[in-house]
Formats: sequence, C-alpha cells, structure tokens
Amino acid sequence: MRPVEIYTTPFCPYCHAAKRLLQKKGVNYSEIDVSQDSDLRAKMTQRANGRRTVPQIFIGGQHVGGSDDLHALDHAGKLDPMLAD
Repeated sequence: MRPVEIYTTPFCPYCHAAKRLLQKKGVNYSEIDVSQDSDLRAKMTQRANGRRTVPQIFIGGQHVGGSDDLHALDHAGKLDPMLAD
C-alpha cells in the first residue's frame, strides 16, 4: 500500500471524516498535526499548492486534496487503485 499522509488539526470534523474513511479501508497513515506549528502549516500549504485548510491528504506523495476530494475519489472507485502499490 502506498504511504498516506494527512495534515490535520484536533477539532476538525472533516479531518475526522477523512481518517474514518481511511481506517474503514484499513489504511495506515501518518498524521501531521498543524494546529500548533506554523512551520508545518506553511509546509503543508506549499505542498498543497496554496491550500490552507485541513485536512490536506497525500497518497504516495501525490496531493489528492481534502476530505471531500478523498470521499469523491472513493465514490468514483478511484481511491482503492491509488492506495495500491
């Protein structure tokens, strides 16, 4: 399975929804909390092409967007192939 990174904050409902979907699929992911670290948030923003909202999700180093984008990929049947090696 390709590595998944998710930039989050603790009280973000969209972050929780994205993590629930990944957990439901049995995906291990690295969670990066940007709530207290402006340098990490700046890195996230740079990697996410200027997007500042959380979550920002990366699969295999590729930016896929936020929670709505992740769920749309799943509904379109495109998430599982992205996660596969």
